[in-house]
Amino acid sequence: MSDEKQKPKEMKKPSDYSHKVIRLMSTDIEGNQSIYSGLTDVKGISWSFSNAICNALGLDKKRRIGSLTEAEIEKLESFIKKPTLPSYLVNRRSDFDSGEDLHLIVSDLDLQKEFDIKRLKKIKSYRGLRHMSGLPSRGQRTKANFRKNRRKGSGIKKKTKVATGGAPAMKK
Repeated sequence: MSDEKQKPKEMKKPSDYSHKVIRLMSTDIEGNQSIYSGLTDVKGISWSFSNAICNALGLDKKRRIGSLTEAEIEKLESFIKKPTLPSYLVNRRSDFDSGEDLHLIVSDLDLQKEFDIKRLKKIKSYRGLRHMSGLPSRGQRTKANFRKNRRKGSGIKKKTKVATGGAPAMKK
């Protein structure tokens, strides 16, 4: 019995998925991550949405994403594109244009966010005006924060001494 305790533990051999990279929804995911955490690397997939995907498709959350077969990856991609989940899990409920519950990811999410901000600026809503002036639009305080990039987004240029007619410094 004492001989068994004294034997050094064997090192685990690195699996073939430890250096494998999976391309999912135009995002590279390391193969040694679990499916649950690896899906959150895709922009637009949160932890709760990742959990719902694993439960809906019957995938083990702790399984490594590098061990997925091509068929499972295609099944995963098609489910992410058209999820059949409750509406409270999708990231765009009752879309402004279509009125449908959508789940946007990667470039579609960025593009739609940009269109929404342009629409708010066009109709000159309060949030649109805050975006135009480079100020926070969700009620944060501005007395101490948001001073650094204030002029950059507002379109106001800082005046220099040369432009205002000040005397330039003399050389010695």
